[in-house]
Amino acid sequence: SSCLFPLPVRGSEGLYMVNGPPSFTESTAFQRDSGKNCKAVAFSKDGSLFAWCNGEKVNVVNVTSAEFLCSLDLPKAVCLEFSPKNNILATWQAYTTGKDGTAGTPNLQLHDVKTGKCLKSFIQKKMQNWCPCWADDESICARNVNNEVHFFENNNFDTIANKLHLQKVNDFVLSPGAQPTKVAVYVPGSKGAPSFVRLYQYPNFAGPQSALANKSFFKADKVTMLWNKKATAVLVIASTEVDKTGASYYGEQTLHYIATNGESAVVQLPKNGPIYDVVWNPNSVEFCAVYGFMPAKATVFNLKCDPVFDFGTGPRNAAYYSPQGHILVLAGFGNLRGQMEVWDVKNYKLISKPVASDSTYFAWCPDGEHIVTATCAPRLRVGNGYKIWHYTGSLLHTYQVPSNEEMWQVFWQPFLEGVFPVKAVKYQAVPSELPSAEPKPAQAYRPPALRNKPVTSSKLHEDEPPQNMKPQSGSGDKPLSKTALKNQRKHEAKKAAKQEARADANHESTQPSVPQSAPRSTVPAVTSGDPEVDKKIKNLKKKLKAIEQLKEQAAAGKQLEKNQLEKIQKENALLQELEDLELGL
Repeated sequence: SSCLFPLPVRGSEGLYMVNGPPSFTESTAFQRDSGKNCKAVAFSKDGSLFAWCNGEKVNVVNVTSAEFLCSLDLPKAVCLEFSPKNNILATWQAYTTGKDGTAGTPNLQLHDVKTGKCLKSFIQKKMQNWCPCWADDESICARNVNNEVHFFENNNFDTIANKLHLQKVNDFVLSPGAQPTKVAVYVPGSKGAPSFVRLYQYPNFAGPQSALANKSFFKADKVTMLWNKKATAVLVIASTEVDKTGASYYGEQTLHYIATNGESAVVQLPKNGPIYDVVWNPNSVEFCAVYGFMPAKATVFNLKCDPVFDFGTGPRNAAYYSPQGHILVLAGFGNLRGQMEVWDVKNYKLISKPVASDSTYFAWCPDGEHIVTATCAPRLRVGNGYKIWHYTGSLLHTYQVPSNEEMWQVFWQPFLEGVFPVKAVKYQAVPSELPSAEPKPAQAYRPPALRNKPVTSSKLHEDEPPQNMKPQSGSGDKPLSKTALKNQRKHEAKKAAKQEARADANHESTQPSVPQSAPRSTVPAVTSGDPEVDKKIKNLKKKLKAIEQLKEQAAAGKQLEKNQLEKIQKENALLQELEDLELGL
C-alpha cells in the first residue's frame, strides 16, 4: 500500500517524523525541530493535526496538507490534547501560586484551533486527569471540579449546563461513540461505607432511580473504568494499595462487570494474584484479562463473564487487541523478558512468538498489520530505540539512538476507525531484509559441581497449556449446571481424600507403631542409638524442609535469589545423605 504511517520520534535529538512501513525514511511532511527541549506532542483523533511544545512555543500543523496553522506563546506547556472534532486544543502547565501565597493564574487553557484564540482558562492543580473530556461529537464536555462533574454544551464554556453531584466523585469516564452519552462515575467509600461505580445517561442525574446501573464494593483505594466501544458495559478494576494478607506487594485487585442494562457481576479469575491488564476486544462482546502470580494466566471472557478461551500460563503481564480486533498479542514487558505471543482471535491459534527485550512500549499500527515496540527513557536510560514488526513475527526495521542520546517517545499517527478494514490472518512470516530477532537464550546458572553433568530439566513449574472453554456445539454434552458441577467437585474431592487416606495407612504400617499412651505431640523419633548421627539426621531434615518451602514459593511465582536457587540444587545430594545415615551406612 502507498500509505505511509508516520511515527513521531521525540527525544534528546529533537522531534522528527519517520515514515512507517514500507519505507522507514524521515518524513518530509514534517520539518524536524532540533530543539532538545520538546516536552509534549499530540495528534488529533483523525491524525490530520499535530501539535508540539518545544520549550518556547506550542505549534500546530496540518500534516496532511503540510501547512502551519498557529503558534501559541506557552513555553511551559507540558500537556497537549485536541478535542475529538479538531475544534479545540487544550494545554496544561504546572500550577504555581504567587510568592505571597496568593492564588496563581489559570494554567489549563482551551484554544480555538483555527484562530489560536484562548476561549477559556481554568485553574487545574493536578496533572492527573488534567484534560476535560468530550463526547465524540463535541456536544458535551466535562471536567471534575472539587469532586463534582461539570458539563458544558457545544463548547460554550461560559455556562455550566449540568452538574453531577454525589458525595465525592473521584473519577469519571464518558462513553465513546454516538449519542446519547453515558457517564461512569466512581465514588470512594468512607467510614465503613463501600465504594461504588454508577452509570448514568446524560443528562439524567436527578434522584436515586436515575442511574442505569450501580455496583458497590469494599476493596478499593483506586479504580480503573473501561468502557467497551459500543458503550454497553464497563469493566472496573478495583485495587487496594496494600494486600492485607501480605501475599502481594501489588495490593489486591478485583474485576467487576457493569452493563448499562443494570446487570453486574464479579469476574471470577481462577488464579490468585495481581491483575496486570484487562482489555476489551473492539467487537465489544469479549474481553481479555491477564492475572495471577507468575507465570500469569490469560483468559478471554464473554459478556456473561464466562471464560471462552484460556491461554494457560506464561511470562506475560499485558494484552493488546489489534484495532480491528482480529489479533491479540499477549506480552511480558517491564520486569519480564519481552516475549510476545500473537494469537488469531477467530480460531484461537498461535501465529508467532517474537521477542522484544527491554521494551517499555508497545502499539498496534492502525492498519492492524504492524507493531512498534520501543525502549524509552526515563524508564530505561540505555539502549533506547524502536523496532517495527509484522505480526507474523518478522522484524522489518530497527533504530537505535546514539549511545549518548535518549529517546522519550515514539507512536503511530492515528487514523479514524474503518479506514483500514480487517484483512485475512496470515501465518507465514512476511519477508524482511533484517535477520530474525531471536535473542540467544540465557543459560541458567549451574553450580560448578554440576557443570560437566548432563542437564536435567529444572523447571520449577510446568506451564499450563491453552484450552478452549466454549461448550462445543454438536457434541450433545450440555454444559453442566451449577449443582452438577458442585457434585462433580465433591465427588473428586472425596476420591482424592480416600486415596490420601489409603496412602497414609500404607505409610503408617511401615513405621514402628507408637505406644497409644504417649501424647500425640511427643511422638518419639526413630533413633539410631548414636546421638551424633541423630543430630545430623535432624539437621538434614531441617534443610530439606527449607528447600520444600523455597520450591513452593518459586511455584507461586516468587523470584528466588541466587543462593536460594543453589540450595534447591542440593536437594538430591541431601536426600542421598539422609538415606545413607538412616540405613546406618
